[in-house]
Amino acid sequence: MIDYFKDIQFAEKQWFWLFLLLPLMITWYIWRIHKHEAEFQFSSFNLFKGIKPSLKSRLRHSLFALRLLAFSLLITALARPQSKSSWKDTKTEGIDIAISLDVSLSMLAKDFNPNRLEVAKEVILNFIDGRPNDRIGLVLFGGEAFTQCPLTTDHKVLKNMFPQIKAGMLNQGTAIGLGLANAVARIKDSKAKSKVIIFISDGVNNVGEISPITAGELAKTYGIRVYCIGVGTHGKALQPVAMYAEGQYEYDYVDVDVDEKVMTEISELTDGKYFRATDEESLKAIYSEIDKMEKSIVSERNFSKKAEHFLPLALAAFLLLVLEFVLRYTFFKAVP
Repeated sequence: MIDYFKDIQFAEKQWFWLFLLLPLMITWYIWRIHKHEAEFQFSSFNLFKGIKPSLKSRLRHSLFALRLLAFSLLITALARPQSKSSWKDTKTEGIDIAISLDVSLSMLAKDFNPNRLEVAKEVILNFIDGRPNDRIGLVLFGGEAFTQCPLTTDHKVLKNMFPQIKAGMLNQGTAIGLGLANAVARIKDSKAKSKVIIFISDGVNNVGEISPITAGELAKTYGIRVYCIGVGTHGKALQPVAMYAEGQYEYDYVDVDVDEKVMTEISELTDGKYFRATDEESLKAIYSEIDKMEKSIVSERNFSKKAEHFLPLALAAFLLLVLEFVLRYTFFKAVP
């Protein structure tokens, strides 16, 4: 019992004022006993010498004691005893995934509704919801690349970053090699048995110091599987060709030029798979592929600042009341 209350604090201390009722209950109990006591007049008590009180007589106040104890436990439970801190060790199955997303201006093309980038973001968010046990990170690239979010199991923080992702937020161009190399750098030191990069782009590498194939070879060196997704319909698509005001673009029909050859080579080099996404359903196809992959055990140690301990007290109070009820109508039952 001493260990149980070690480092305990109470969240609702105002309930302890109910302990003031205990003296009133005791006073009422004593008054009721005296009120119902019968009076007999005897000239001498010699006749009662040697008569010992029965067990029932000696325990006649135990029912009230049980009720007082139950009441005390119930008040303590209402005060919500909590431990100040607790550690919880958990193990979950998952893989480490880095998503590398193209945010070049061509991702505003309207062959997807409303455009390629918004559909890609929506599908990625749904993908994150479907992988609750995985560590997921996010890399953005255009003419340059940077890490938007490192690998994390806190998917709420990751998802909150998506509204700020805009096409054209980085330098002009499509640096496929940099986008992939940055994702490799984020995931290469992972201890997971399965490491995956989901690479999404709608163009051809035209800037950057690292070639896409070199980045693919880096991924292979670190045992990272790359799933490449080429986004865009076949033929022509309505894309931005000029900007005449901040965030306002002139659109025209332009040939869709996705470097499928390079992305297919990267995927095959790393034992991944290449997808061509011409609509939202095509983007979702990658889910089933990743779900088939081997999962690794991810150990986590979660710190919880408070843990509730009212339930054992409430249960003990209930059991005492049940015991008091049973004894009152069995062992202590008054015989007419």
